[in-house]
Amino acid sequence: MKKILVTGGCGYIGGHTIVDLVENGFEVISVDDLSRGSLRMHAGIEKILGKPVKNYKVNLCDADDTEAIFIENPDIVGIVHFAAYKSVPESVAAPLRYYRNNIDSLVNLLQCAETYKIEHFVFSSSCSVYGNTTKLPVDETAPLSEPESPYARTKQIGEAICADFARQHPNFNVTLLRYFNPVGAHPSAIIGELQEKPENLVPVITQTAIGKRQEMQVFGNDYPTRDGSCVRDYIHVMDIANAHTKALLYTLDGNNTSNCEVFNLGSGDGVTVLELIHAFEKVSGEKLNYVIGPRRAGDVVQVYANNAKARALLDWDIKYTLDQMMDTAWRWEQNMKREAAKVSMN
Repeated sequence: MKKILVTGGCGYIGGHTIVDLVENGFEVISVDDLSRGSLRMHAGIEKILGKPVKNYKVNLCDADDTEAIFIENPDIVGIVHFAAYKSVPESVAAPLRYYRNNIDSLVNLLQCAETYKIEHFVFSSSCSVYGNTTKLPVDETAPLSEPESPYARTKQIGEAICADFARQHPNFNVTLLRYFNPVGAHPSAIIGELQEKPENLVPVITQTAIGKRQEMQVFGNDYPTRDGSCVRDYIHVMDIANAHTKALLYTLDGNNTSNCEVFNLGSGDGVTVLELIHAFEKVSGEKLNYVIGPRRAGDVVQVYANNAKARALLDWDIKYTLDQMMDTAWRWEQNMKREAAKVSMN
């Protein structure tokens, strides 16, 4: 079994990706300093897999502590790098925090990849690198517009760092995966998106439906879209997770024609905020209490993917529909409520 290091492995996408990697025959170790990740996610991963997964509680901005992981694991063959801060509003309020964390951690990892001759690297990027693109559906050849937030700029910078590093190291293979909007939960509802005060739309929807929130806000209904709300491309987290497994296999099997390639990971369908709300209401049978508020700083008007490249080259496909995205997210929220009730009874 080839050993893969997953950074941010106790986070939302990292946790689901660990499950997919192990189920596809990889050995996985995780690093997560738990500043944003959760031991609950880690416990859920182990419950699904039925075996332990080693996690190092290390801040990747510390070069020495980061290198210690590689010294202890000389058989790592690939790195999947998720560990980054990802809140758009927080990045607007605290840009230096985002530059220091998201850039320093990446540079330290690439330094270790160079030192320990690790040749396969998957970088967690974002459709936010496209900014307010005029090309829809957007494909990987679209120019990168001025980013709408410091978070988005860290992803643009991160991609550039990876590309520069790859140019100087012809045996190093980096795959840049630009996610659109990951949603949903593992079909078992054992793991899902853990946010007490979420900014992402789907957990806001499920928390409103279950009563954690009295109401939710739609940020703007005056955009130039079909119903005035922002358009996004929602994709199930397990489809995103599987793309990381496929990206590693792509370079491990030598199928890549370049040592730095970029792929969009989206469903290919644009869905408005209001359409997503209505889809949830249909699947769950719950009526959502929402209000229309002002636009939110840092939000792009609309973006959705052309995913033809990932489908063709990575042998990857979308398995989950919008209804299944909403269903797994809702069952996860209900499962968390049941768990909380058990704890309070004890």
